[in-house]
Formats: sequence, C-alpha cells, structure tokens
Amino acid sequence: MALFSQDALNPGVKKSEVFGWAMYDFANSGYTTVVITAVFAAYFVGGIAQKAEWATFAWTAALSISYAIVMLTMPSFGAYADLRAAKKRLLILTTIACVICTAGLAFAGPGSVAMAMLLIILSNTFYSYGESLTASFLPELAKPEAFGKVSGWGWSFGYFGGMLALGISLAYVLWAQSQKIPADQFVPVTMIITAVIYGLSACVTFWLLKERAVPNPLALKQSGFKASLQQLKVTFNEARNYKDFMWFLACGVFYQGGVAVAITLAAIYAEQVIGFLPQETMVLIFVLNIAAAVGAFGFGYVQDKLGHKLALGITLVGWVATCVIAAVTTTKGGFWYAAAIAGFCMGSSQSAGRAMAALFSPPKQAGEFFGLWTFATRLAAIIGPLSYGAITWMTGGDQRTAILSTSVLFILGLILLTRVNVERGRAAALATNP
Repeated sequence: MALFSQDALNPGVKKSEVFGWAMYDFANSGYTTVVITAVFAAYFVGGIAQKAEWATFAWTAALSISYAIVMLTMPSFGAYADLRAAKKRLLILTTIACVICTAGLAFAGPGSVAMAMLLIILSNTFYSYGESLTASFLPELAKPEAFGKVSGWGWSFGYFGGMLALGISLAYVLWAQSQKIPADQFVPVTMIITAVIYGLSACVTFWLLKERAVPNPLALKQSGFKASLQQLKVTFNEARNYKDFMWFLACGVFYQGGVAVAITLAAIYAEQVIGFLPQETMVLIFVLNIAAAVGAFGFGYVQDKLGHKLALGITLVGWVATCVIAAVTTTKGGFWYAAAIAGFCMGSSQSAGRAMAALFSPPKQAGEFFGLWTFATRLAAIIGPLSYGAITWMTGGDQRTAILSTSVLFILGLILLTRVNVERGRAAALATNP
C-alpha cells in the first residue's frame, strides 16, 4: 500500500475519491485507443475513404477541426467552470455527448466520409473537454510534491481502460473475421463496445468525485460566459507573471504535436507502411498500452524525485529515438521496438505534462489554467497530425519522411523546455492566491 500513500493526498481527500478520479482516465482511454488510434483511424482511410490519396489528410483535417474548436473555447470554458464551481457538472454533460457521438460512428460506412468526419469532430471535441476538466481536479486531490505520482496513478490506470476496450474489440474482430464478416460490419460493433465502456466507467467518477470549488459571487451576478471572458482577459494581461507557464505551453505545443502524431497515425503507419494486418495492429496497440501504463505509473514516482523538467526531457529524447527507428525500419520486428519505446514515452510524457500544468496553476484557477494547457495541446494536435498528413500528401504518400520530420517537433520541445524554471513557475502560481 506504500505505493498509494495517503500522504500524497490533500487533507480530507480519501483514496476512494482519487480512485473515482482515476476511473475517468480509465473510461475515456478506450476512445483514444480504439477510435483515434487502433481501429477507426485505419478503417476511415482504408474503408470509408477507400484508400483515396487524400484519405490520410482528410482524417487529420477532421481531428484538426475538432482541436481548433477546443483550442478556441476551452480556456473560457475552464474559466467558467472555475467561477461557477461547475467542473463536475460540465464533465458529466461533455461525457454524455462524447458517448453518444462515439456510438454514432457505428453508422458510418464506406463512402460516408462527411458523416464520419462530422462525428469525429464532435466526439473528439467533447472528449477533449472532458479530458481537460478531469485534469483540473488534480490540484484539489494531491499535494504539490506528489503531483507526478498521483497523475501517474490516473494515467497508468487509464491505459488499462484502453486495453479493456481494445481487448474486447480485438476478441470480437478475430471472431468476426473467422466468420468471414467484413470490416464494414465488425468495425461499427467496436464503436458500440467503446461507447458502452466509456459511459459505464465514467459513472464511477460521477459517483465518487467531489466538486470542492465554491462559486464566485461576482460571477453569479452576470452571465457566466461574460465573467469567464473577463477572468481570462485578466490572466492574459498578467501573463508576464507566469512566464514559466507560458514557456511550458510553448514547449507543449511542439512535443504534444509529436505525441498527437503517434496517437492518431500509428495504426495507419503500421498497416500502410510496415504491412501490419488489422488484427496485428490491434495487438500492437494493446502491448503499447501496457508499456504506456508502466511508463506513466513508474515515471510518476521518478518525476517527483528527479524533478519534473529533467524527467520530461528524458522522455522527449526517447520520442526522438522512436521517430528515427520507425522511419528507417522495414520489418515488423523493428517497428515493435519503436512501438515499445513510444509506449513508455507516451505514458510518462503525458503524465509529466499534466503534473507540470498542475504545478504552475494557481489553486483557485485550476480549470482556467488547464484550459490554457488544453489550448496548447490542441494547437499541437493540429500542427502535428496535419503537418504529417500534408507531408505525406506532398511527397506522394511517403510516410517515412513524414514520421522522420516528426522528430523535429520533439527536438523543438526540448529546446523550449530549457527555458522553464520549475521553482519560479510554482512560486508565481502560489503568489496569485496567497
């Protein structure tokens, strides 16, 4: 039980509540694993768009539109959640919307490109809202010196949710293929499986997680949207006081852009460049999730001891190595090495990013600052996959060049990370709410 010490939590926070919070990572990981990474991405390119030259670009464009929506709305959305003490209420609403849209993907078949793109835009937008809102609870649950490990608890547990959804989907796909059932019939069932697991698991979060924030009296006297925009304007005007947070956001734009490429295009690359079969891709992503869970959990403890900045920097070096190996390997075995490194780095870098965002967030503005962090990560999710898709299109389908170019994003992230002073950034956050 020492691994899950009560000492890591704030006074009055029970382990059961942290479990409820972590269950949301468990719930929504199936969406990214099955829909965005392992199953629907490749099906969209090969089945719905029928391997058209523009198919990969169309997939990245749909995701980019959703990320643009989130990027432009999440900061004020987060400020509204803070001022109205509505993080949990909004989390419930966005989750319901995402689950409905995910289930709707079951109706997207060959040729229905517009419908599939619309549902991906909507589902991914609501997923992103939920991811940001649940992350903003971290400063309420954990002590600052334990942000890394507690973030790692949730993120690592989340990968098991992804493995559950993917595992059930894989079992069904293998059965369906043995019965000669085509992809346009078995892929829709995996969307229903994912939606059901997402919705049921999130109910545990809604039951156990508390809303500790208190509404701002001034916000209740005017429209919530107007108050949130005013608060956001104040934060931007005072941005010079949070220069380390701003450097961290800039760092995140680049390295998260590279991570977004891995999440959204791994299955497409594995199948179209390396020659994986759909069921082999699902096994690959399943194992990648195991590596990611180990990375998120173990590295969370390392991060708190080694330091947030150095820990994140190590994972970015690992990401550069992943891109190079993936670009030069021509065998399935070689790609497995790249996937193993990517899995470990994905879990650790994602968890580390959330912990650092929590560290730099003023206690009473967690939703707003995590909204700004979401702004950066969604901008990254536009830059990374869209540039990958554009390079693939311009080079006549050369995805090796595209994946190698992704390493530049991680290198730029490393350079910008050197400008971040963690101690100074934390002091600025605490000075905001003495």
